[in-house]
Amino acid sequence: MRFYLLVMLIAGVFTFVTCFPVRKIATKVTRNELRARDVHTTPTPRIGGVAMMVGMLVALSVAAFLPAFQNEYRFGFEIQSVMIAGVFLCLVGVLDDLFNLDWMLKLAAQIIAATFVTINGVQILSLPIAGITIGSNRTSMVLTVFIIVAVINAINFIDGLDGLAAGVTAIGASAFLFYSLRLLSEQYNYAASACLIASALIGICIGFLPHNWNPAKIFMGDTGSQLLGFMLACSALLVTGKIDETSANIHSIPAFMPLLLPFLVCMLPLLDMMMAIVRRLLAKKSPFAPDRKHLHHRLLDLGHTHKGTVLLLYFWAAIFAFGGLLYFVISGVTATLILMVIVAIVLVGTFAPKIFLTPIFEDDN
Repeated sequence: MRFYLLVMLIAGVFTFVTCFPVRKIATKVTRNELRARDVHTTPTPRIGGVAMMVGMLVALSVAAFLPAFQNEYRFGFEIQSVMIAGVFLCLVGVLDDLFNLDWMLKLAAQIIAATFVTINGVQILSLPIAGITIGSNRTSMVLTVFIIVAVINAINFIDGLDGLAAGVTAIGASAFLFYSLRLLSEQYNYAASACLIASALIGICIGFLPHNWNPAKIFMGDTGSQLLGFMLACSALLVTGKIDETSANIHSIPAFMPLLLPFLVCMLPLLDMMMAIVRRLLAKKSPFAPDRKHLHHRLLDLGHTHKGTVLLLYFWAAIFAFGGLLYFVISGVTATLILMVIVAIVLVGTFAPKIFLTPIFEDDN
């Protein structure tokens, strides 16, 4: 566990420190003008994701020299491929933040990055359903690429408020880390790579948040949101894609959890993305056309403050991400009762902003 905390710390520190020079550069080279869909009122530099990329590269490079991760680097290329593809996506994101690339070019880049890591072992090898394994190599690759691209865009879609994407991603990655550590404790050693990626991901999110918390001094831009979504998807696939459902102890590690967990962790951004796609297609627009009707925009319209909206969405993300995990930590009845109480409280807070969070941040702009 201490090695994962070390990776997390290194990622966080280097991301935090690198943000300072990146902010200075971004102020000079990026488009900082306000857009119609923006909720902030002050022009803010973008490409903060470059600092995240540095944090990721340093942390995962240092991990290669730690004894706990020697096997992951020596006998596989999954982690190295995640690093290479992550840098590629960041570079494409920088170009988009600077020159506003066509959405088809960005989608093509995402498919290329997803295909690259899939070829190098980050993929779902089978689809265990009711004890019957189905699928082929081609099906596995197509499904894996689809999942990675979907999660990348889900995180990108939710990146609309200061601290929102980084916080939601950190919560999701924490759920994966918790689950993967449980697998490791049951001697499922293939979960080590997932733990490593998740640790680095949590670190870069935490390191970036002080610069991105409202009022944000820098935005991550597509440079950062693509990296976060990509790493979140890869951390999920590195454990979900390799678990042997037939050998898992269904009492300590439920057989359905590896299939369900990725959707629970990404439920909030995926829900927002699906609603946006349907909304835009019905309006005869591109599914990637920006608008001001995301979940966070609707919460702001209900009367929530900026910070209150972000914290509220953190609560919902945590409910989705950790709710399913409760069922193999405590009894089903107890887990259900706890979730019912928490959901009821957060629901009241969602539709009654004047009595939940908003009073705390009533002077928020």
